[in-house]
Amino acid sequence: MSEAAKPAATAVKPSSARVLPALVLAMLAYSVIQTAVVPILPSLALELKVSGSDITWLMTANLLSAAVLTPLLGRFGDLRGRKPMLLISLAGLVLGSGLAVVTHSFTLLIIARVLQGAGGGVLPLAISIVRDELPREKVTGGVAAISASMGVGSGLGLVATGVLLEHWDYKSIFWMGLVFALIAAALVMVRVPNDPVVDKNGGADPLGAITLAGWLSALLIAVSRGNEWGWTSTKTLGLFAVAAVVALIWGVIEVKVKHPLVDMKMMARPAVAFTNISGLLIGFGMYGSFLVISNFTQTPEKYAHYGFTASVLHAGVLLLPSAAGSMVAAPLGAMLIARRGPRLPLVLGGLFGGVAMVYLALRHSAEGDVYFAAGLFGLGVGMAYAAMPAFINGAVPAEQSGIANGMNAVLRTVGGAIGTAVLGAILTGSTMKFPVPLPVQIPTLDAYKHAYWITAVICLVAAVVPFAIRTAGRSTPVAQAAQPSDAAQPAKTGA
Repeated sequence: MSEAAKPAATAVKPSSARVLPALVLAMLAYSVIQTAVVPILPSLALELKVSGSDITWLMTANLLSAAVLTPLLGRFGDLRGRKPMLLISLAGLVLGSGLAVVTHSFTLLIIARVLQGAGGGVLPLAISIVRDELPREKVTGGVAAISASMGVGSGLGLVATGVLLEHWDYKSIFWMGLVFALIAAALVMVRVPNDPVVDKNGGADPLGAITLAGWLSALLIAVSRGNEWGWTSTKTLGLFAVAAVVALIWGVIEVKVKHPLVDMKMMARPAVAFTNISGLLIGFGMYGSFLVISNFTQTPEKYAHYGFTASVLHAGVLLLPSAAGSMVAAPLGAMLIARRGPRLPLVLGGLFGGVAMVYLALRHSAEGDVYFAAGLFGLGVGMAYAAMPAFINGAVPAEQSGIANGMNAVLRTVGGAIGTAVLGAILTGSTMKFPVPLPVQIPTLDAYKHAYWITAVICLVAAVVPFAIRTAGRSTPVAQAAQPSDAAQPAKTGA
């Protein structure tokens, strides 16, 4: 009987060449759409006739939506099947991009960005599909490729924005997102197999979902608006207090309910908890560095005596090596994970990011300095993103992989929101004001140096955190992650 079972088990495993490109493209579509609007927020404020503080809601709304929907879609993927939830996630990208294309209303554009936030579910769902569907020897490389695609897409989104604005208006950016999302959805429908429901006995946790959305929303609104309202204002401190109280209530609910959205015992496992801390810190570094470097390169050198007077396209090109670095990191990270386990690439990820920011703090007068630092930082981010799912998948059963990776993605998003807020506050806290023809305030060079140093410290702390993760015996997380089906369904593999 076991001999007859082996061919059948092998037959249901699709090749990585069929499934992986669809999943990578889905991840690229989301990450490109998420960051493409960053360089044009000031010009969009003028186009839509809203204030500079209000226009930031185009990022805040997207981050909030992604933070709330990512774990929900990951959990429902565990319960109802990953492919249907992945298609729903991509449908959010399609609908949001389509709405952004046809509207000239700022309010509807905010709604469009909320819909696009559903794309955050792509990461945990794609990782779970790779873990379940690909041949065992392809799992590590597949997970690394999908994770590193987040960094690749973020860098490419900045460049694509510059290229499109050279020839068309801001609507072209949303057209790009619409086309990208439609192609990704079509590929997923055709090439990703219909997976079985993993957790057939699981149930929904609506109260857990509501309270999770509540404390994440309060936290991210406070972080994103802290600069405008003041960090010690009643509104900011009140939202932080609300976030803390609702988070405590959420934790109690998740411990008490029969089918929790998030298993708190799972989240407390050292491999999961410390990996999530690393995700928070790496997210701070990645999103924060994009903000700081993009602003630095666009500073008019004639007035400030630093910067490169770069256009949006030129600034994107200067950051392009970050995408190339993340692309290189996918196979390199997979190789290191296979040979040494995920700790080494996670440590190197934080270390490379820290070194890159130290370099920029000390050397920033030539474009070559930015190219080098961006490439090294992208390599670090790509390796860290490849390593985190390997740690998590090795520490949780297959039926919890979606929600576990979803929460890791949420914490990266939260880290990114904190990073952009903190570094933005540093840049606006020390400025120079120039008369006509430049009636604006520009951050001082010291402000940029401080931002670089703080980002460097955050990344170096991320490099230290993985040493707190201990693996049992000789079994590495990646070894466990490579065999999810064996533990859960011995008959399927002929064991």
